[in-house]
Amino acid sequence: MTTAALTGIVLVAAWAADRLQDHFSHTGRVPVLVLAPLLASAAVSTSMHAHSAELDRTAVRPWWPRRLLHLLALTVFAAGALALAVPGHPEEFGAPGMVRNVLGATGVAAGSAALVGARLSWLPMTVYSGAVYLAAPRTPGGTAAIWAWPMQPGPQAAAWVVAVAVYAVGAALLVVRGARPERA
Repeated sequence: MTTAALTGIVLVAAWAADRLQDHFSHTGRVPVLVLAPLLASAAVSTSMHAHSAELDRTAVRPWWPRRLLHLLALTVFAAGALALAVPGHPEEFGAPGMVRNVLGATGVAAGSAALVGARLSWLPMTVYSGAVYLAAPRTPGGTAAIWAWPMQPGPQAAAWVVAVAVYAVGAALLVVRGARPERA
């Protein structure tokens, strides 16, 4: 189900990026650059839901390698497919920015799955992306590259550092703790 959802997200992102660039300039891709990774991270993080937390805790072999492989495989698939769906030069909000945003958004969602549970893991990144989309300045760079990393063009080094750090922390949290068990 997750790969089907990711495939649908990729197809819609490719269509939307093409249509938006036709009607606007290269900056017309910005909504796709923010929204597609958000949707992909929601699909990846909700797939981390464990139906039986008791089995996870009492297993003979540790589950962290399986969680890590699950997260990495889906992240690589989403980042690669979305990068191919939205090609272009880095300064034109193309593939590098898409890969960066998939990493950052998936890191936030993975950390959220460990803290609030997989079913609601999409919510913190959705709130953050919406706030950044509304508040980010039009000119890239500066301190906005740190706090508004989803809205930056591909080559912004500070945005990459933040996104990779967020992914590393979120992935480590999810891999070590697993998704938070949910009360029925």
